Amino acid sequence: MRGGRLFADVQSALESLRGTASELRVVFLDATDQALVRRFEQVRRPHPLQGDGTLLDGIAAERARMADLRNQSDVVIDTSDLNVHQLAAVIAEQFSEAADQTTRIAVESFGFKYGLPSDADLVADCRFLPNPFWVPELRPLTGLDPAVEKYVLDQEGAAEFIDAYVAALAPVLAGYRRENKRHATIAIGCTGGKHRSVAIAEELGRRLRALPDVTVSVKHRDLGRE
Repeated sequence: MRGGRLFADVQSALESLRGTASELRVVFLDATDQALVRRFEQVRRPHPLQGDGTLLDGIAAERARMADLRNQSDVVIDTSDLNVHQLAAVIAEQFSEAADQTTRIAVESFGFKYGLPSDADLVADCRFLPNPFWVPELRPLTGLDPAVEKYVLDQEGAAEFIDAYVAALAPVLAGYRRENKRHATIAIGCTGGKHRSVAIAEELGRRLRALPDVTVSVKHRDLGRE
């Protein structure tokens, strides 16, 4: 289907469905280039769009064709690190009855040196804060440790950043509800995704839980990396 009429017809089909369905939510499954290459290599098949080029050429061509559809999707799920059972759980969570009544917010810390999360709706950078990595006693710890959390949150500008970001998110999330967008991923990045972004993501999650009509989960994509 990647090389057939699906790309030409999908937009008109979605417009037609939106005009007749009482509620329609489009889910887009994404993955990093590295994950896609690994999957194609496991099945030993070429990409349908690579032609005489490389596997990455085919992936890039597919991303270009799918860009409009991805941008118009209601939910984007990064499947890079999910097995089939984990993906099923994420889908079930997205479409549970509770999810239909509230906006589900996933706050995700990450390290910029490992790349942006592909499913992020909003990205914030906390590299303006001093890095605990350079404090010898804090280096082996993470943003989940109270000592690191205190170090990060006590820095000049940290409280102001969180206050301002929560205030900025309130009208955004209200707009998402009006547009029937029921899931948002907020990515918080630092250099390695171990100290600052973890502490800020945890505090942001706590603050966002005080907003009406939202449920909040916090995850740390790069916490286990060296």
